[in-house]
Amino acid sequence: MSTIGYESWAVDLADVGPVYPFQGYEVLMVILGVAFWLFFHRIQFVREGAHLEKAKHIGDAEKVAKALERY
Repeated sequence: MSTIGYESWAVDLADVGPVYPFQGYEVLMVILGVAFWLFFHRIQFVREGAHLEKAKHIGDAEKVAKALERY
């Protein structure tokens, strides 16, 4: 099964052009990759923010403030 439309590799590859799978989907893959990247960072930002808010209410407020100053 070929994903580039060639049944035989017995051709001059200089005339073939791109020989990687899923040719023609480069723009779609970039859009999906960037969307996933932004979605992942948004989820991480929200989860870490919730974690830090929860940590503020646990234990001594001075210790938490001192720990957060280092970072």
